Amino acid sequence: MTVIGLKSNEKKATREAFGDEIAELGKNKNILVVDADIGGSCKTTKFMNAFPKQHVNVGIAEQNAAGLAAGLATTGKIPFVSTYAVFGSLRMAEQIRQEVCYPNLNVKIACSHGGLTPANDGGSHQAIEDMGVLRTFPNMKVIMGADYHSTRKLVKQAAEIYGPVFLRFTRDTIPVIYDENEEFEIGKAKQLKDGKDIALIANGDTVHLAMQAAEILEGKGISVKLLDMHTIKPIDREAVLECIEIGKIVTVEDHNIINGLGSAVSEIVAEQGDGIVRRVGVQDQFGESAPYEKLLEINGITVENIVNKAEEIL
Repeated sequence: MTVIGLKSNEKKATREAFGDEIAELGKNKNILVVDADIGGSCKTTKFMNAFPKQHVNVGIAEQNAAGLAAGLATTGKIPFVSTYAVFGSLRMAEQIRQEVCYPNLNVKIACSHGGLTPANDGGSHQAIEDMGVLRTFPNMKVIMGADYHSTRKLVKQAAEIYGPVFLRFTRDTIPVIYDENEEFEIGKAKQLKDGKDIALIANGDTVHLAMQAAEILEGKGISVKLLDMHTIKPIDREAVLECIEIGKIVTVEDHNIINGLGSAVSEIVAEQGDGIVRRVGVQDQFGESAPYEKLLEINGITVENIVNKAEEIL
């Protein structure tokens, strides 16, 4: 069992983690970055400056970027397509399905501005359905790290494994949870707390909220099992089954409650025919232009609501 706490008040956006890690990975000449003219925002400028011959900017043409990456992958290269999550999942969806997933090519879709974190950019830029759409594609892996250090480790692993991977990053800064020496495995949940009364399963930028909720619940004498489910697909089925043994589960995500983490967990629970699930996440509605914290509050993605959902089913 691993018990992790917030690292003081340090906050970093996970898009920064991608930018730092991909710049390290560029020492491998097979690693390429395909940009869609937003390298500054997606943090690939450092890579471009260090490895100009391994960088391609296709302009505002994400569908072209996906096709180009697929072609590069057939030559043994490992391309990372970098754009915003709303474009990397929806605008590129057909190309990802037909040209990347169907032939099972070694392409990584690395996207910033996941979930509600684009905030003031408005609903058009807030990707609330991206992980859900792409987890339905055969061969695709879907991943979102909970903080800077976990994201770096997961980006590195994505480069080392074969096949399509969707990596989702935050625009806004979020608390640092892990230290830089913590290890992660794609498809294997990270257990933060062990408990017997209720299970909290969180993903991405909501993990720190679930951690705070767990502390409040434990202060009330409630024993909490807490998981960072950084990989939505393949989801850690064994970890979910252990939560089903507890029988009461609350999922937390910065994504539509339809077809995201909550749905993935509920599918396993339904197949087992046992257990209760409550989903905290985007309430099947588009966002608006507002501060990130306000958007979370509007959708009930708060520490208080996580606690309330847990207490409802206890």
